[in-house]
Amino acid sequence: MKAKFIDAVQKSYAPKGSSIFLGAGILNNEILAEAKVRLSLKMMNRHGLVTGATGSGKTRTLQLLAEQLSAEGIPVFMPDMKGDLSGMGKEGITNDRLEERAAALGIEFMPSYFPIELYSLSGKLGSQMRATVAEFGPVLLSKIMELNEVQSGVLSVIFKYADDKKLPIVDLNDLKKVLNYLSQGEGAKEIKEDYGKISSVTAGTILRKIVVLEQKGVSQLFGEKSFDIEDLFGKVDGRGVISLLNVSDVQHQPAIFSTFMLSLLAELYQQLPEAGDQDKPKLIFFLDEAHLLFKDAPKAFLDQIDQVIRLIRSKGVGIFFCTQLSQDVPANVLSQLGNRIHHVVRAFTPNDVKALRETVNSFPKSEFYDIEKQFTQLGTGQAFITVLNEKGIPTETVATHLAPPVSVMGPMDEKEYERLLSQSDFYKKYQEAIDPESAYELLSKKMKTEEEQKIAEPSPKRSSSRRKEKSALEEIMDSSIGKQVGRSLVRGVFGMLFSKR
Repeated sequence: MKAKFIDAVQKSYAPKGSSIFLGAGILNNEILAEAKVRLSLKMMNRHGLVTGATGSGKTRTLQLLAEQLSAEGIPVFMPDMKGDLSGMGKEGITNDRLEERAAALGIEFMPSYFPIELYSLSGKLGSQMRATVAEFGPVLLSKIMELNEVQSGVLSVIFKYADDKKLPIVDLNDLKKVLNYLSQGEGAKEIKEDYGKISSVTAGTILRKIVVLEQKGVSQLFGEKSFDIEDLFGKVDGRGVISLLNVSDVQHQPAIFSTFMLSLLAELYQQLPEAGDQDKPKLIFFLDEAHLLFKDAPKAFLDQIDQVIRLIRSKGVGIFFCTQLSQDVPANVLSQLGNRIHHVVRAFTPNDVKALRETVNSFPKSEFYDIEKQFTQLGTGQAFITVLNEKGIPTETVATHLAPPVSVMGPMDEKEYERLLSQSDFYKKYQEAIDPESAYELLSKKMKTEEEQKIAEPSPKRSSSRRKEKSALEEIMDSSIGKQVGRSLVRGVFGMLFSKR
C-alpha cells in the first residue's frame, strides 16, 4: 500500500513546468518524503482556497505560498490580519523543530528573506492605500454603508449625475456636497426632470451613513493620491515583491478592509490587458477572512464577484481565498477554486459535522484514506490537498505534511519595521494627501453664482398638514422594473470609474 501510495502521488503531482513545493504525503501517520506534493505555477491563476480552524496553521501556509511565489519572480498581494507577516522581510532562524520538519520532508532548511512593501489603510502602519470615492463606486460604497436597495439605487443615480456633469467625487466631502445639492433647492429641480426626485428622508439617511464612516476614522481612505495598481508588480533581484496590507489597526471594521481589497481586485480586472495562458501568473492575490466579503451581501454584489473571479484569470491573476470553512464561500465562487488546501476541521457541533461532510464531498475520492476521519486528526501544519495538474485535472487527494516557511514566522522588530517604511519610495509617494479641485469646489462656485443671480421671491406658505410619501425615484426603485434599471445604472464592475489619472 505504501509503494502504491507513493507511486500515485508521484504520478499525480509531477508538473513538467515550474512549480512550488508544498510538502510530502502522509499515510498511516507516516510522512513519506518520496511522495512530494507540488503545485504547478501554470495552474495558479485557476484560483485556490485555504481553510482550517483557528490555530491549524493557515497563516503559515499563506506565508509558505507567498515565499515560494516570490522566489519564482511572482509578485504577491496579501492582507496582514494581525501584523505578524512582516517577518517575511527578514531571514529565518533555524532550530531543531524546523530542521526536523525539513528532514522528514527530505529537504534542507535554508533560511531566507523576501522583498516586502508595507501598506495600511490608516497610513500609520505602512504606505497609505487610498482610492477616490468615484473609483470605489456606488456598489462597494453601499456595502460599506449598509444601504438598502432603494438607498443604493439613489446613490447610483448620484454617481451617474456626477459622471454626466463632470463632477469628480474624490473624497467624502465631495459626496456630501453632491448629495446636499441634489436633494434641495436648484439642484433638486435640476435632477428631477432627467433623473427623478431624491427625497429629503433618503438623502438624510445616506448623509448620516457617510458621517458614521467619518466617525470610524476612515476618511483618509478616500482621496488622492489614489493607489496605482502598477505598484503591485514590483521585483527586486528577480524576486517578486510581497505587498502586505497591515489591517491590524482596523480589524474592528472588517467590512471596510475586506471591501477595499475587493476594490483593488476589481481595478486589476478592469485595467490589466488580456494575457492568455502563461507559464506562470503575473500576480497572486490573497483574500484572507474571505467570509467577510460575502456576509449579508446582496445578489447583485455576489454576481459581480462571480464575474471577476471567472474572468480575471485571463489577465494572469490568481486569487486565493482564506477562511475557516469552505462553506463561507458561495457555491458559484467555490466551484471556480481548483487548488485547495484544507487544514483540520473541528467537528464539535452538529453544524460542524455537516460542514465537515460537505467539505469531504468536495474532494476527489481516495482509496488511501477515510477522508472524513482523517480530517479531524490532522496536526498543525498538515492539510488535505488537491490541486489542478497541467491538464486541468484534479490531483490525488493527499494528506500533506507542509514545508516550513524559511523567513521569520512572526512580526518584524519595531525599529526594523520603521526603518523599512522610511526607506520605501511608496511611503514617500503616498504619504501626503492631495486636495484637487473636485465636486465640492465646483458645486460651491455654482451655488454661489446661482445665489447671486436669484431673484428674491416670497417664500411659499407651508401647509399645516403633512403627508409622508415616497419620491418618484423611490417608487420606481421599489418596482421590479426599477430594480433591474437600478442594477444597469451601476458603472462597470462594482460600479467603479477607471479614467486615466
